[in-house]
Parts: sequence; C-alpha cells; structure tokens
Amino acid sequence: MTTLRPGHLPAPPDVPTPPAPAAGGGHARPNKPLAHRVWRGRSEDPRWARPAFLAMLLVVALAYLWNLSASGYANSFYSAAVQAGSQSWKAFFFGSLDAANAITVDKPPATLWPMALSVRIFGLGSWAVLVPQVLMGVATAGVLYAAVRRRFNAPAGLIAMAVFALTPVAALMFRFNNPDALLALLMTVTVHCVLRAMENGRTKWLVWAGVAVGFAFLSKTLQAFLILPPLAVLYAVFAPVSVRKRFGQLGLSALAMVVAGGWWVAIVELWPASSRPYIGGSQNNSFLELTFGYNGLGRINGDETGSVQGGGGGGGQSGGQWGETGIGRMFNSEIGGQISWLLPAALILLAAGVWLTWKARRTDTARAAFLAWGGSLLMTAVVFSFMAGIFHQYYTVALAPYIAALVGMGATVLWEERARWRARGALGVTVAVTALWSHVLLGRTADYLPWLRWAVLVGGLAGAAGLLLAPRLGRRLALAAVGVSFVAALAGPTAYTLSTLNTGHQGSIVTAGPSGAGSMGGPGGMGGAMRPPGQGNQQGGGMGRPPTGGQGAGPTGQQGQGQGGNQQNGRQPGAMPGTGTAPGTGTSPGTAPGGTGEGGTPGGGGMGGLLNGSSVSAEAEKLLEESAADYTWAAAAIGSQNAASYQLATGEPVMAIGGFNGSDPSPTLSRFKKYVEDGRIHYFIAGGMGGGGGNSGTSSRISSWVEGNFKEVTVGSATFYDLTRPKSGE
Repeated sequence: MTTLRPGHLPAPPDVPTPPAPAAGGGHARPNKPLAHRVWRGRSEDPRWARPAFLAMLLVVALAYLWNLSASGYANSFYSAAVQAGSQSWKAFFFGSLDAANAITVDKPPATLWPMALSVRIFGLGSWAVLVPQVLMGVATAGVLYAAVRRRFNAPAGLIAMAVFALTPVAALMFRFNNPDALLALLMTVTVHCVLRAMENGRTKWLVWAGVAVGFAFLSKTLQAFLILPPLAVLYAVFAPVSVRKRFGQLGLSALAMVVAGGWWVAIVELWPASSRPYIGGSQNNSFLELTFGYNGLGRINGDETGSVQGGGGGGGQSGGQWGETGIGRMFNSEIGGQISWLLPAALILLAAGVWLTWKARRTDTARAAFLAWGGSLLMTAVVFSFMAGIFHQYYTVALAPYIAALVGMGATVLWEERARWRARGALGVTVAVTALWSHVLLGRTADYLPWLRWAVLVGGLAGAAGLLLAPRLGRRLALAAVGVSFVAALAGPTAYTLSTLNTGHQGSIVTAGPSGAGSMGGPGGMGGAMRPPGQGNQQGGGMGRPPTGGQGAGPTGQQGQGQGGNQQNGRQPGAMPGTGTAPGTGTSPGTAPGGTGEGGTPGGGGMGGLLNGSSVSAEAEKLLEESAADYTWAAAAIGSQNAASYQLATGEPVMAIGGFNGSDPSPTLSRFKKYVEDGRIHYFIAGGMGGGGGNSGTSSRISSWVEGNFKEVTVGSATFYDLTRPKSGE
C-alpha cells in the first residue's frame, strides 16, 4: 500500500493514467453493464470496497429510518410550514407558516422544500415529513466516503462513514426537521468540491462549491459562511494553478455563491410587502434584517432583538442565557455527549496528518484534505464556542462530517506509517485519549449502562498498548489490537446513538442520547434543562424553572399532573426539550403534536408554547373545523408553536401572531382589527407566549383587545374567542 511519507506521496487521482490493459489486466472495462460497474466500483479499489460501501449506506438508511414515526411531527413549527407549502405554492416559495401566508418561519425556506414536496406527493404524516431528512443523512455519508476514499483509500472512507453515522447528534438531526440536516449535507459537499478543485485546478469544481454554499445560505443563512475563510485561504495558497488564475477562480466561485443564494433574497426584497407574508423573526419585515440581525450578528454578540429576552447581550464570555461560552464549550456537560466523543481524536489526527505531510510539495492533496476538513472543524467549533447569542446543542451536527473525515483519514494514514514509532505513538495516544474521554462522558449519565464506561476504558487502553507494540505482535494480534481500539472508540457514541434512535423527539430544543445527556440552561438561566409542561424533572410540573417563577410549575403556575404534555394530562407526543426524549402517554405515528387528549390548553408546550406546541383536544379540533372554509384563517394564536399545533391538527390555516417568539410586530393591531372586520379570522386562541423581547407589544395589545370585545368560548379547559360574536351583541 502506498504510504503518505513525505517525499513519497502518490499523484493526485486526476493526473493522466496509462491506457487500460487488455482484458484480464485488472481494470474495469468501460463496456461492462451498469449494474456491474455500480457493484464493482473503481478498478483501483479492492473488490470488497464498493459492496462494503453500499452495505454501509443501507445500514445507515435502515438505522435512521428505525422508529422514525415516534417523533410525530418533530418540531411542529417547521412541520406546519411544510404542511402550508404542500397546500400553497406561494407558501412553499416564501416558507410561510400557514397556507394563507400571514408570516414566514424565521429561516429561509430551502430546508422546507424537500419536505413540502414529499408531503404533496404522499400526504401529511410523520414519515413524509422526516424521510427527506433521513435521505440527507445517507447522502452526507455517501459524500464523505467519496471525498475521503478518493484521496486516501476505501477503509478511510468507511471509517469516516461509521464515525459520522454513529455521532449521537447526527442520528438526532438527520431524523428531525430542523434546517441543520440540509446545512450539514451542503457543507460536506462544499468541502468535497473544493478538494476536487485542489487536485488539478479545475474551475468547475470551485464553482460547484460556491453553488453549494449559496444553497446552504438558503437553509440557515450566515452559518453557511463559517467554513469559507479556511477553504478560500487553502485554495489561494495551495491550488496547482497560477496565482492570477486562483484568485479569478475564487471570484467565479463567489459569484456562483451569490447567484445560488441571492436569487431568492432578491425576489423577496423586491416583492411588494403588501402581497407577501411578513418575514418572521424580523422587526421591520426585512429578510436582510433577519439575516444580519437576529440570525446573524445577534447570534455572535447576543444582541437579538425579537428573541425571548430581546436585545442587550447574551451574557458575555461567562455564558448566560444559552450556557457557558469559552474554549471548553464543546466538551461541557451540556454539549459534550452530543458531539465530542471523537473530537479530541480528530484534533490529534489533524496535527498528525499535517506533520506527516509538512515537507510535501505545495500542491499536495493529502495535506490539502487535512487542512480543508481541519480548518472547517476549527472555524466552526471556535464560533460555536464563543457565540453569546442563541445556541442549542443540536447546532453541533455541523461538526460531525469534519470530525468523521479527520478520523478516517488520520487513522488510516498513521496505520500505514506504523513502522515509524512516532506514528504508532500518535495512534496509540489517540485511542487512549478517546477511551479516557468516553469514560468521562459516560460518567455524566452514570445510571446509563454503568458497566460500559469501564469496558471502554480498559478496552481502549489495551488497544492503545497493542498499537504501540504492533510490529512485534504479528499480523493477527496487531489486527486484534486495531479491532479492540475501534470498538472501544465507538462504543460510547454507539450507545448514545442507539438510545437516540429508540426515542421520539419533539419540540424546539432536542438532544441526543439518554435522559440527562444534554440538559442545558435556557433563556432566563433556567437551571438544568428546559422542559415541557408535565415534565418538570421528568416527574410532571412543566419547566424546571420558568422565568415567571415556581420550581416545577407549569406555564400558568399550577403544579403539573404527571407525564403527558400539559396540566390536563392530554396526549401529545412527549416533547422534552431538555433531554430530547418523548415520554408522553401515547400517540399514534404521524399524529399532530397535541394528540387527542383532553382539554386542549393553548400554550401547552414549554414556556407557554414557545418551545413546543399545544395539546389539541378533539373538541377543539372540531370547533375550529366548523365553517373553516368560510374564513381565510380558522383561528389566530400568539406564537408560532401554538398556531402550528392547531394548524397541524385541523389542516386549516392558523395565523401566528408575533411569529415564533410572539414578539414580531405582525400583524399590527389595526391590521388585525381589519381582518376581523372583514370576517377573515374565526377564532382567537387564548394564551400563548405573549411576546418576548420585541419592540412592538403587538401580541399583548391584540390579546387585550380581543378579550375585551369578543365572546369567550370554552371547550373543555381550552379558551377561545369567537371573533364573529362581539360582546355587545350578547
């Protein structure tokens, strides 16, 4: 096998090769049937490589599809927008929360488009919403393999696939309907395209990288740009073309990025505001404001006007609303179990890879691969570690492909160099550090498989010792040491991943692994975890410590009544933002969050419905469905999660007053009065978040006006106001 020893590096894959030998010479013949070529793969690969790759893809797909419907509609906020997009092409284009186009979600819509198309084809249900996300996970694994195998070898690609698929937060987010799945896929594609361009300086690959970043921007705005600085510098310094051509190619790539991401922005900004939905998350109905404010610099400095706490900073480097910031953030008790299992290994292997290729020629593609994946990892991790604004544990799925690639490349390179004691030492240290760190992480959930942490520690240290002595052990014992090391390194994340696959997840804030693996302080410094009603400390009672006070109190202050979703013990699909589990009292696959339990209390989700949807009773559903066709909106509710729950339950448009946080100035009180006067809204749903840190106070003014002027209707324990029946008419 060719090693990566400096001075003896193999040529890039795209250099001219001699003509294929005659039949029987070992190369795949170009006239072979397609099925044969798909199964055999590249002629330079071992015969087992392509079947192993296809088998791995199948395993990843089946694993991620396992128990998928347990998550119901997952995040009802995005599922409602998917439902709207499947009913209205205008809602599809803008990413509206409702088919009547009152307001959009607070992200661009690219991540919604695959799910909305799926729902259009197959109908609304859990699988139709979530299977596109699973396919993105499978595609990410496939791109990882292609990128790593191309420059290194098939074992490196397969290891990268395994590490990626067994990362707990990846198993969570590629089975969930947040924007992070598409973002991670497109970031992986971007790195792959840049590395292809690094092989021989072909412009088309750099242009494709720009296109991928542009579409990633339409998934999660500025987060897509985090990896641009290291990749741009890498190409500018190491590309195998002239300096002038390098910068010209980078300019074309930037142009492709602007076109791919900017066409939608331009249309939205030029579209008359009076005939499009309000841009959710903004305070001035502007997508550019949303991009550079609430979803941009606000995430860095914590000044997020319109968020739950409003503007004014996020706690600085000591942390605050969204957990501690600083260099150790990726390893702390809130985030470590999500992503950091092999993060120390990736950093060690990155350093080892750069060391091994340090004296190689400027255009060496092996070094470029380490710098591309490593630079993307470091840039993203540093920003995540120090951002003072809104930060959730599941954001770290963006790191999973980078870690996986570095582990796959670094482990195989060091194994090839095992004759050198420094390479063996680096590999042994990597395994030992990984085992020690897994021991620490498993200790944070001490009641979960308590024997595993010691097995991992002992196995990892034994494997590390075997790797150090590999040349003296003989082939069989050396391979046994490799196997023990591999199992020990992946045992911890595998256990957390299996726990994730076996559990449903709903709500706005979800975490991977067993209960307690990712508890995190939320807005207002809620100690421990943000929990839904009925799940205070997993024993009932709403949130751990809501801003309005009351340890273990529900949104309205009363004590929760067991497990189920709200104070009325209604059946909603669990929704445990603090732990990412769904221990509700029972739902059928594909039912709307809110289920069919008793009551139907608005604001049944965490923080008065901010973090998860309401529980919708059958009686409330029937009430809203009556004569719904006569109105533009069957109802209006404060906060997107509350509106989403009723919309998913009834299939009818429900206006979300104030957007996600209830703090957006949409609609204004005068506009809302006009809608009511014109008979476009039937009911107002009482309760909800009520407006966080916005500048308008619109939500509270609308609530006060409705409560003072319209007849109250009680269905079970839920309260509605009939906007067609003024109090003066009683």
